[in-house]
Amino acid sequence: MSTSANLSRTLLLQRLADGQFHSGEVIGAELGLSRAAVSKHVKALTELGLDIFSVTGKGYKLSKPLSLLEHKAITRLLEQHDNIQLTVLNIIDSTNQYVKDLRPQPTSGYVCLAEAQTAGRGRQGRTWESPYGASIYMSMFWRFDGGYQAISGLSLVVGIAIAEALSELSLVDAKLKWPNDVYVQGKKLAGILVEVEGQLGGGCDCIIGLGLNVDLPEKQVNIDQPWTDIIRASGKQVDRNILAAHLIKSLNNALTLFEQRGLVPFLSKWQSLDYFYDQPIKLLMGKNEVQGIGRGIDANGALLLESDGEIKHFHGGEISVRAN
Repeated sequence: MSTSANLSRTLLLQRLADGQFHSGEVIGAELGLSRAAVSKHVKALTELGLDIFSVTGKGYKLSKPLSLLEHKAITRLLEQHDNIQLTVLNIIDSTNQYVKDLRPQPTSGYVCLAEAQTAGRGRQGRTWESPYGASIYMSMFWRFDGGYQAISGLSLVVGIAIAEALSELSLVDAKLKWPNDVYVQGKKLAGILVEVEGQLGGGCDCIIGLGLNVDLPEKQVNIDQPWTDIIRASGKQVDRNILAAHLIKSLNNALTLFEQRGLVPFLSKWQSLDYFYDQPIKLLMGKNEVQGIGRGIDANGALLLESDGEIKHFHGGEISVRAN
């Protein structure tokens, strides 16, 4: 998508965000667009998951008001965190990819937020559904000078930070599914994707991506597992700017502690949030399957499974955990 088209759609949505009817002719005049161009942009936005009505003689209207992400509103809530640098974008391919492509390389605490992703990525090469304005799509950059050894259990710490942010806002009581999912009431609320670059013996650069469902349009969502969002799970409305700021602060604090002390300070927190702790589970590894009782994690973030009378340790990779 061209920069001009992205800008036009941003400005168009700013006008429609109040949930009232707006004349296509007036919008076109304000934005310097023809009515046909306005119609084209509206169509593109509906394909991103927005429900926009078109009524002859009245114009265009969102089915409900839309709370847009605002850079100023979020940074105002982050004033005590000097290391955080924030970029808020409209429609991009992927927040992780955007951070990865940045030159010069950002510093630890850099954050990118977007209203929609056209190529959002999940774990194991899956697509992450990213309808417009319906979730938090966020990536944070962090450099660990200790290298790969220093980041064992990183995705677990990110999950804990998300759960704590949601608890602070009294929204939902989240549980964590090893190694990178956030669950509420047995359904997936958020996912985590950590991408790492570095050299053996040197530091490593981590891009920590998260997608957290806020108010997904059911008819637009194509997700192959039970899911929920903040609105459905809590019955509460939420300002995404406040939610984003709490997530950023919680993640920034957790990563700072993790960088200093590793996973140990988080072990008891994980146990209290572990979705499968003391539960019968099965691990799927390609064509192989192992069954047992979930016993939490070790100090390196490995999943502990009691099977055949002994505790076995399973590290990350292509492992899927299921209830048994």
